[in-house]
Amino acid sequence: MTSQKLANRVTSIRVSPSVAAAQKVRDLKAQGREILNLTVGEPDFDTPEDIKRAGIQAIEGGDTKYTAVNGTEALREGIQHDFATRLGIKCELDQICVGGGAKQILFVSMMATVEEGTEVIVPAPYWVSYPDMVVANGGTPVIVECGEDVGFKLTPEALEAAITPKTRWVILNSPSNPTGAAYSGEELRALAAVVKRHPHVLVMCDEIYDRIWFADFKAESILGVAPELAEQALVVNGVSKSYAMTGWRIGYAVGPKFLIDAINKLQSQMSSCPSSVSQAAAAAALTGPQGAVDKTVKVYKERRDRAHALINDIPGLSCTLPDGAFYLYPSCAGVIGKTTPQGKRIENDLDFVLYLLEQAGVASVHGGAYGLEPYFRISTATSMDIIEAACAKIAEAVAELT
Repeated sequence: MTSQKLANRVTSIRVSPSVAAAQKVRDLKAQGREILNLTVGEPDFDTPEDIKRAGIQAIEGGDTKYTAVNGTEALREGIQHDFATRLGIKCELDQICVGGGAKQILFVSMMATVEEGTEVIVPAPYWVSYPDMVVANGGTPVIVECGEDVGFKLTPEALEAAITPKTRWVILNSPSNPTGAAYSGEELRALAAVVKRHPHVLVMCDEIYDRIWFADFKAESILGVAPELAEQALVVNGVSKSYAMTGWRIGYAVGPKFLIDAINKLQSQMSSCPSSVSQAAAAAALTGPQGAVDKTVKVYKERRDRAHALINDIPGLSCTLPDGAFYLYPSCAGVIGKTTPQGKRIENDLDFVLYLLEQAGVASVHGGAYGLEPYFRISTATSMDIIEAACAKIAEAVAELT
């Protein structure tokens, strides 16, 4: 037993529940169990060939040195063009920062602004890392439950009620992980009006899934529909999900210069700059042909529709139709209180997902990890065969509950 003491920022946070679930799957597979894995939060497609070629060309061309802390000019110009043409967000190059994944940008932006006594409004269901990012930086997450009755989305009334003089951020994730719910332009304008009334509040827009879009309304960003928030909004995105580039680790953000400068200052001490090779590939992704993205979105939509239909055919389970991303967030309220064939009572969604893992060999993540019960998250970033087989196993396992 070591006598060394870790900092509170480490001991006060959890290991990511989704990472823990994925590790559990690996452990069971290593034991010889056949597991249908619906926990994975990354595309099952390969990075498109033209993007890979750009990375290879960067290596062969000697583009393997340090870059500017805030990224290469070529990449920032690509980000600038993409935000302007796709989302109507106009910005200068010095209002753009680039980091080692969107996750790093989110964390460092909190590091730059959150401290003891600071509150961050986190709508639930939330991506599992948001509250722990707040805690790791000394702040207090203020969880606002956003149930199925409001489409799993934060309302202006709930936002207004949650804001205090200590509020520093409100987080908006659209489309959402875990629900796939997305905000319309009208909903964003209504939330922006609340934020504008509170100049001390910043809005963090995590839009990492905004190209994986199925809704019948246009994908929009709060800065596009409410440019008056230019000094209060940070829009975070990246290439990981849309371009199947999770391992390339490139994320970026557009925001007010005071905040971008602070993020760059911290990154200069943390990692100097993102990978030069990955930046070259990301620039090619944003400025090159988008056909590969369109094809994968079509496949994701087919998987969403099939999984949605299969889950809703299972008595005791129900699921709303996601607007985007590659997750479903079914309710398991109808099975709470039932008993497994082994005589164990299902008390909550964690009991249910553990039952599915042991009884059916299907891995998912319980809703409590995302701050709203009784639900569970399944990922459609896997083949249709696995989705159909997993849903069949879930149906069999549910039928055995009494």
